[in-house]
Amino acid sequence: MGQSIRNELIRVLIANDAVFMSGEEISRKVGVSRAAIWKHIEELRQEGYEIEARPRHGYRLVHRPDRMAPEEIYPHLRTDVFGREIKYLAQTESTQIVAHQWAREGAPEGAVVIAEEQLQGRGRLGRAWHSPPGTGIWMSMILRPPIPLSHAPHLTLLASVAVQAALAESTGLPVKIKWPNDLLIHGKKVCGILTELRGEQDQIHYVIMGMGINVNVKTDDWPDWLKHVGTSLMHECARPIHRASLAAGILYELERMYQMYLRQGFGPIRKAWHERAGMLGKQITARTTQGTMTGIAQELNEQGALLLRTQQGVVPVYSAEIEWRVNQ
Repeated sequence: MGQSIRNELIRVLIANDAVFMSGEEISRKVGVSRAAIWKHIEELRQEGYEIEARPRHGYRLVHRPDRMAPEEIYPHLRTDVFGREIKYLAQTESTQIVAHQWAREGAPEGAVVIAEEQLQGRGRLGRAWHSPPGTGIWMSMILRPPIPLSHAPHLTLLASVAVQAALAESTGLPVKIKWPNDLLIHGKKVCGILTELRGEQDQIHYVIMGMGINVNVKTDDWPDWLKHVGTSLMHECARPIHRASLAAGILYELERMYQMYLRQGFGPIRKAWHERAGMLGKQITARTTQGTMTGIAQELNEQGALLLRTQQGVVPVYSAEIEWRVNQ
């Protein structure tokens, strides 16, 4: 009950941050006593919210701390399902680990795990993901898609398209997709997507769609090796980005793309991916477990594999590390 009151209070303060509201008006909108409103406002102040109070005028929200807590995300959320249940952690080893456990316990589709800091964030092939506290979006979502196991690779590509759309709309930056799971700005990585599933035979039990997005990460704080390959939205925009509203925008695009995929199949996602990819028509090197291939990246096939035109003909690449010169 306390959390729902808190969420509604913050929603009301955000929606009316241009004006003062009396304690009586706030209590009427939130549905609790003025004493309860005063108590929650004091708690919010202790957590970094700056709420101005004037006699005979009431309260006005002046400043919100940059937090990824549910009460910060909910006022911006436009989804029907995605993000309606959030498990928020100040610190965790990995949001993927927590989401797997929650999914096994029966968490509904669209439930999200969000952390301010990951101690052991990871990407594809077990690689470490740098997740400093209070700077990025470190998020994992639970899906229970009614699709065959063989179509699971579509979901990573769907996520790439959705997150690219949200980042580009929010920042105006030229975000490009790198197959299969990265988003780049000017050739440097700003987001990684990790899709993991549990299933058997041809049935998917659940999918964990994880993403790590460098939002307000100060690239000067990164180790030298990371500065050459990574970037952040704040660095590219030269201004901080409000993480909670961006997360809500990402969840909206994910839900929209997911619903379209379930209705219309992979075709529209594939088309959108082609429009947003930064590598098509360019010479790339694909390093696979079977060896290394070089050729021209052509398109995705219906399974989500990248078609590579080599001297030996067109070859589908299902899993590989991709390299190419961004300025070619």
